[in-house]
Amino acid sequence: MKREQETTSSQAHLSPPTPVSAETSPETDEPDHHVQIAGPSKRPRILTTAPEPTLRPSKPKKRANACRSRASSSRAQSRQRSETLDIEPIYRNSRSRSTSVLPPAPRHRQLWITEDGSPGENFVSAASVIKTLSRSYKTYFKNLDDLSDTSFEAESYPATELEYPNAHACETYYLLAPKDPDHYNPIMCLEQSLYTIFECYLTPAQQALFGTLPTDFLQDVDITPPSSPLTQDSGESSPLKLPSYDPRGTNYLRLLQRSVRRRDGPLFLSTMQTINQLLRTLKYPPLPSDAFAPAPPNVLIEAIKSWPQSTIPDKVLMRIIDETYQRSVGPHALKLNRYEAFSSEVYGELMPSFTSDIIAATGLHKDSLFMDLGCGVGNVLVQASLETCCKSYGIEVMPTPAEVGREQLRQMKKRCRMWGLSMGEVELEEGDMLTSRRVTELLPQADVVLVNNKVFQQPLNEALRPRFLDLKEGAIVVSLKPFVSSLNARVTERNVDDISAIFDVVERPYRSGSVSWGSGGGSYYLHKVDREGYASIKQRFENLRARSARASRR
Repeated sequence: MKREQETTSSQAHLSPPTPVSAETSPETDEPDHHVQIAGPSKRPRILTTAPEPTLRPSKPKKRANACRSRASSSRAQSRQRSETLDIEPIYRNSRSRSTSVLPPAPRHRQLWITEDGSPGENFVSAASVIKTLSRSYKTYFKNLDDLSDTSFEAESYPATELEYPNAHACETYYLLAPKDPDHYNPIMCLEQSLYTIFECYLTPAQQALFGTLPTDFLQDVDITPPSSPLTQDSGESSPLKLPSYDPRGTNYLRLLQRSVRRRDGPLFLSTMQTINQLLRTLKYPPLPSDAFAPAPPNVLIEAIKSWPQSTIPDKVLMRIIDETYQRSVGPHALKLNRYEAFSSEVYGELMPSFTSDIIAATGLHKDSLFMDLGCGVGNVLVQASLETCCKSYGIEVMPTPAEVGREQLRQMKKRCRMWGLSMGEVELEEGDMLTSRRVTELLPQADVVLVNNKVFQQPLNEALRPRFLDLKEGAIVVSLKPFVSSLNARVTERNVDDISAIFDVVERPYRSGSVSWGSGGGSYYLHKVDREGYASIKQRFENLRARSARASRR
């Protein structure tokens, strides 16, 4: 299904917080170029010409001279005080201690699970999605040997199954094609899941039983039927030519690809039957003759233990994410598109590749607490918990995305079991991020907080800033717009007492295709809580203020 082109967030109707002091000015997106003198009054105006003298009796003239002397002295002191307070700005990166947001090496986790892989009740399969949206799908396969065979017509719901790595994990697929080529394609989905199992769960010796992977697996396969399917495999340069047999046996993966290209329904079904039988042989090896001997393990689950650095391969990660999304979020695309434009309640998504970049940049691991304020359908939450096994919490104010998010979480848990993988705990709340008691409770414990505030109204951004004062040292806030007025780490008399001064901020680029609301790239911001660094800068300002005060009394 198409992903929608808008942004997610929580709505709030609060005014910006009252400035800390009377001299604090509203924040802008431009950096400060002058240091302002603390205090309610403006900087004293320095006179460039002296007043003309007047003729008076000697005694009053003496007082006049004294007054002019005091005025001259006052002007000199004002110049001295002004020059003293125009101190050189302090930059965070001028400090000797490092404030890098780069995290330590991730901690290892146990990827595999020991429980059964059966998805259980209320499982949303590929077949159930197609049946719900049957009017959007059409016939794809046919019986090339019997054109009168109607078993592959859309109304007949032709189906096959795919065995997943874990025990008792199996899914039914209807073999139909979408009328809109951009919509969910169950045949392509089945192929991609099978190829991912082949690549990541099988040893080379086991792979030999299935054949070789099609060379165009990494490309988007166009399964639109050719005009003359019976003649497309002729000619040496044709990409559809079948390498009919592998030296070690039948190349079932290539045979499957050939059946798709030719729309040969019976060949597709028979090939899938053989492939599933091979997978079942690996999942359920023969029991030993000794009844008291332990049963041999599922070799597909055993393969997970050999993955390097206890990390889920990207292909497996993205396959699980895509399977879950297409079945639990995609069918609700039209409902998710109903929003008030240019408001804080705009729906949109961060793509999985962007989420992985954020996870790497912030160093999320299995002992982390991740929070997403305005989580939408929970895409980032479920990916973070699957990718790192961290604990995740998200809150969403809009009922429809919140409901879809809860369903996505349920289906993600089932699919992780089917693939034999563990994931961290995820908690989803429907509510307002500014008034939620759970947000107040968890913020002091959070390691990473994501705020997709690309289209947040200014009052909501301002209302969020005081909440970050509860974050612990070293916590990181990730946002699409900065919560500070200047990104050059410049600390001045004007902003030294601002709430956001506790942050050390880094701007990072994201690539094109990273967000759902636009095709271009952009920037995101990492705000690291650095109270120790802020205290050092604050002390330096206090020392400068004290010296300037002593100088003004001279």
